[in-house]
Amino acid sequence: MDIFGLVERGLKTPFEQLAILGVLVTAFISLLYAWLLRKNVLKKDKGTPKMQEVWDAIRIGADSYLSRQLKTILPAIILLCIALFLSVNIVAPTEEALERFGSEESARLWISIGRAVAFIMGATFSMLVGQLGMRMAIQASVRSASAARRSFNESLSIAYYAGTITGMLTDGLGLFGGTIIFIIFGKAAPDALLGFGFGGTLIALFMRVGGGIYTKAADVGADLVGKVERDIPEDDPRNAAVIADLVGDNVGDCAGMAADIFESYEVTIVSALILGLVLFNSTHEIKWIVYPLIIRAIGVISSILGTFTVPIWEKFPIKFLRAHDAEEAMFRSYEVSSINTILWSFILAWLYANEIQLALLTTIGVGLAVAFNPLTSYFTATKKPPVKEIVKATDTGPATTILAGLGVGMESSVWALVVIVISFVLAILIYDVKGADYVLYGVAMIGIGMLSHTGNNVAMDSYGPISDNANGIAEMAWHDQKDPETKKARQIMADLDAVGNTTKAITKGVAIASAVIAAVSLFASFIADINKVAPGVLDAIRISDTKVFVGFLLGGALPWLFSSLSIKAVARAAAQVVEEVREQFRDKAVWEGTKKPDYGKVVGISTRSAQKELIPLATISVLLPLVVGMVLKVEALGGFLAGVILSGQLLAVFMANAGGAWDNAKKSIEDEEADPAANTGKGSERHKAGVVGDTVGDPLKDTAGPALNPMIKVVNLVSLLAAPIIVQQSQLGFWGWALAVAMFVAVVWAIRKSNKPTSLS
Repeated sequence: MDIFGLVERGLKTPFEQLAILGVLVTAFISLLYAWLLRKNVLKKDKGTPKMQEVWDAIRIGADSYLSRQLKTILPAIILLCIALFLSVNIVAPTEEALERFGSEESARLWISIGRAVAFIMGATFSMLVGQLGMRMAIQASVRSASAARRSFNESLSIAYYAGTITGMLTDGLGLFGGTIIFIIFGKAAPDALLGFGFGGTLIALFMRVGGGIYTKAADVGADLVGKVERDIPEDDPRNAAVIADLVGDNVGDCAGMAADIFESYEVTIVSALILGLVLFNSTHEIKWIVYPLIIRAIGVISSILGTFTVPIWEKFPIKFLRAHDAEEAMFRSYEVSSINTILWSFILAWLYANEIQLALLTTIGVGLAVAFNPLTSYFTATKKPPVKEIVKATDTGPATTILAGLGVGMESSVWALVVIVISFVLAILIYDVKGADYVLYGVAMIGIGMLSHTGNNVAMDSYGPISDNANGIAEMAWHDQKDPETKKARQIMADLDAVGNTTKAITKGVAIASAVIAAVSLFASFIADINKVAPGVLDAIRISDTKVFVGFLLGGALPWLFSSLSIKAVARAAAQVVEEVREQFRDKAVWEGTKKPDYGKVVGISTRSAQKELIPLATISVLLPLVVGMVLKVEALGGFLAGVILSGQLLAVFMANAGGAWDNAKKSIEDEEADPAANTGKGSERHKAGVVGDTVGDPLKDTAGPALNPMIKVVNLVSLLAAPIIVQQSQLGFWGWALAVAMFVAVVWAIRKSNKPTSLS
């Protein structure tokens, strides 16, 4: 039996052939589920004319931003696509490519085409996930706000299911892309998959950086003038920055995060298949490649089951299993998905792979994702001691508030690293007796397990900005605060919004951890690829080697440079927003609410500031590892990658959790009853200190921290693509040195360009 010629791809049994086709079918089921959820959400009403007016302004602003972003990044995408096509012609084709396509000339041609097309496909899928997810979030926010007038459960369901649509798009497109490339290229798939992963990762970097700068420039500017200086509510319609702030939630948290998790989903498949091929070459068993694809398909079905149950938990018939709030309901759904995936992984490992260790590794990956839920929640949730400690610190002003938040963020990054290390140690214990290749494959399988419930992860993340936008729309549109129904609906939106801050922080933690695991897997693939081209050149990376140590230091510095530039971009843009909002408040009619502010001016400031940073930061991420590899050679490039992974993980978790904790500390104070004498509630000195903490934390948790995820993987994938070329072209010569100097000059230009103020013309 040979279904569609799959035997020559290595799929020799009918089960393997049917399983791979079943994976494709599962990808389409995921997309179908997303479409059905979309129809269900769009059936809900959009509320009052005033709500729709606010919503329409948000929609137009977000659409305008993404259209301009696409025009900005398109030339870079075309240039890199051409570079990927040509890169295959510099080195000899792999044995797998020669076996698949016959002659060397044919192999070069097909791998060149495959890598370039896969790059475009990865970039397109990543952009689709981000843009469609953002548009769905905008559609859901006004409907969720309207539903809050009727019931908590309906409002929660709309927000969560809209996020689930993005999650199912991520699952479906990621699974389809990786599987179809394997079906076409067989054992030569890693050559093309690198392009697929790089395309998705690069777009995620653009969307994360641009969206993060946009959202936080508007948010910080709105808070500093509105809350601190003018003592007005967060989403007061008199504030000229409020629409830009609400737009930013969508282009940053929805579009950016969706693309971010999508590329993590892609890259873990890429690394698992590359390392699976290493084991296939030594054991001649295709299970090392087939098993992770099937597990991903099982994860999709598990995500569908889990997300479907979220509204059930509030009124679950068994009392001790009943959820007390939205956060608990989402955690329960995640547990349903986890149990299903773990159960089927053991059945698959036992009956198909005859390798129960694979199920153990999948379980560790699933457990790692589950562990990050309570771990991140502990450091960022309003009911937990760390946030309460920050709330207490507001008694003595902004300085102690900042110090308390810094301490929380730093401690959280250590425990996040410990949890990841424990998973690696378990992989060593499971596979150490079989050798280093098995251990590295085991790490990749942990990544496969960890992101098997991407549908749940993205749903939880997108829920945050949807509920935030819904709360903002409600605040701008509902003015009768004394009406009991309005007051109840506003409280529902406030409660859902507070939970959204925690779920966003949790998914950021999962995304960062998955980035580290994917990067470690790609790091292993880096060594494996070099040994294919030149066996024995890089059996190990020795930190005692001076070149390696220099590379390690430079790699460790890159996340700090990247974060510095993105935070300074937010600071400059926020300062311009502050000046604009102050200027508009000088108009007495705007302050009294009889004249609508010019929201478009702040939208324009945020858009220009975000677009300005896209190319420079991408240039640094792509070119710096190439300069290190060309000048200091491939061993130093290995040290560079190790430094990026270590420094990037610690810094990203610190910023994400510190920012989340500050944000929820501020919200805890806002939930208090306002009493000037007791210094409690909105408008109090404690509240102002909390707003300062939140303002400092915003660019950390929503711009710099999350942007490190795709940056880490861009650096790893660029290194992986360039490594064989660097090894073969060991002597640079005149033109090689000229190219290295030109790339270094481009990096310097990018740093200088990023540090320049944004022109308002």
